[in-house]
Formats: sequence, C-alpha cells, structure tokens
Amino acid sequence: MTQRTSSAAWVRGIADMFAAQGLPAAALCAEAGIDLPMLVKEPQTRVDVDRVSRLWEAAALRHGQPGLGLSRDLAARYGNVDLVGYALASGPNLLVGFEHLQRQMALISDATCFEMARDPRGQGYWLTISHIGATRPVPRERIEFAVLTLFTLCCWLTRRELQPLAMDLTTQPPQDDRPYREAFGVLPRFGQPTSRFLLSEAALRSPIPTHNPVLWALHERLVETELNQLGQTLTSTRVRTEIARVLHRGEPRRDDIAARLHLTDRTLQRRLQAESVCYQQLLDDTRRELARQHLGDERHSLAEIADLLGFADQSNLFRSCKRWFGMPPGQYRLQLLEAASEAPS
Repeated sequence: MTQRTSSAAWVRGIADMFAAQGLPAAALCAEAGIDLPMLVKEPQTRVDVDRVSRLWEAAALRHGQPGLGLSRDLAARYGNVDLVGYALASGPNLLVGFEHLQRQMALISDATCFEMARDPRGQGYWLTISHIGATRPVPRERIEFAVLTLFTLCCWLTRRELQPLAMDLTTQPPQDDRPYREAFGVLPRFGQPTSRFLLSEAALRSPIPTHNPVLWALHERLVETELNQLGQTLTSTRVRTEIARVLHRGEPRRDDIAARLHLTDRTLQRRLQAESVCYQQLLDDTRRELARQHLGDERHSLAEIADLLGFADQSNLFRSCKRWFGMPPGQYRLQLLEAASEAPS
C-alpha cells in the first residue's frame, strides 16, 4: 500500500491555526503521533496523512463545536502551500497556474487530488479537491478546510473578492449553515459526490498582480525538482494520480489517461514499460488503495463504493475484494471498523 504524505509546511500551518483558536497545538500533534518540533527543524519532513486526519479528529473533539477552521481569515493566514504558492503568485493568471497545480498539488500532499475542468454549460471552470490513500475516514473539517484554503488562495492571488457561482461538498448538511455562507459567500450543496466550486472564466483569467515571468520560471523549476525528489515525476505515479481523479466516472481507458497527460497512447505505453509496470496493474493498484479507503468509511454504501471505483456493478467489487483482501467487501469493512475502534485515538 502506497504511503501518502503531506508537507511539513501544510501541517505546521494547521497546527498554528489550532493554536490561534486557543487549542493546545503541541499536545494535539503529540496525540496524533506528529513531532511538531521536528517539522520546524526539518522543513523537508513529510507527515503520514492518517496522522493528519487524527490531528483534525483530536482538535475537533477538543474544540467541541462545529465548523473548526471554517473561517476565511484563518484559511488565508494558515493554509500554508509554501513553494507552490510562490509559483502560483508568480504566474500570469489562475487558469494557467491551476493547470500546473493539477500536478504540483502532490508537493503539498500526494493524498490530495486537484482537478480543474470546464463546466459543460460554459459557466466557467469547476475546481475540485479530493482525498485519496488514507486508511481512516477523512474528517469533514479536513475536507472543508482544504476547499476553503483553495478558494481563499484564489482571492489572495488575484487580490479580488471572488464569488463562487456554485459549490458542492461531500460532507453532510450541518445544523447551522451560517458559517458556510460566511466562509464561502454561497451556501454549498452538501452530500455531493465531489467537493468543488465553480468560478467564472473571467475570474480565472484575471491577471495576477504579482506576476513575474523570471520568478515564475525559477519557482516552476524548484517545484519540479522537489516533485522529482518525491518520485512524483514518474510516469507510473502520474498515471495513478490521473486514474484516481477520474475513476468515479467509470473505468478509464489507457488512451484516455494518455490524453490527460498530453501523451500519445504509444508513448505512455513505452514509458510505463521503461518503468517495468503496465497500465492494468496501475489501475488495479489504484482501485485497491481507494477500496481500502472507502470501505473504512461507513458513510459509503457498497453500491456507492462500486461506483466510486468505476465498476460496472457491485459483483465486480465483490470479486475484486476477494482477490485483494481474501474476503468479501462487507466482511473486510467490518474488519477495518473493528481495527479503527480498537486503535488509540
């Protein structure tokens, strides 16, 4: 199973946000198994995403109120995207910068997928955030803070008070929706298949005031170097990321993924052969990783999980789980939930 991680800068920002809200950040990090002093001393440190989820869980429990981190000011101040943010701030506009962010998001967290896609009705572009590669359910606070950070980043980069045309969240409806209206400027639609918001094309093409072609080229090279050090420039890694992005729409063909990577199908096949992997194995590995994540989350029915994994029907999920885990999905889900309940919080 691939270990997914988040950057030290991102996790430090979350800890600083908790401290700003009066929570004992150091104690919460220790409870989650995160060495906070090490993140300060070793900025290249990566943090296992399950520990990041445990940090959010512990903070939400200590906070005792809904809406932890659901503040535009907090997200703008503490959503630390580090080098990726500098690269975006040097770029010409959000539309160009976010085309790069689809790959660069892995530097912030390779457990987070970002996708920008044109709205079918021509109203603009949907900006989508999804989480992969966790062995425990992703807390709603973590999901909502990630989406809010992306939105506030759009406002900060353009120096404009942007307004989403629409917003979807995978989280369930809250008892009080006022914090969501205040944070996003629009009431999200809850319980949706993906977490995303819609911005107009004009907003995305709005010039970034800090654009500097020389700095942009420099920051892009630095980002590329760090991605390479993390193994994120491998073709097989990029293929798995693209599969994870689109799997919920149905099983993607190899030529579909090649097109998303701006490659011909033959070139993709040749590069995968050079890395001693094949497309079908990457598809199966990605499905297995996502199945492990979704089955550990009681919010998804087995039928929904089959759809999320791009299977034509639930019987395919049953057969695959028998092959992956040696047992049917329902039994494996019980095993995961029992293990989670016994694990220290």
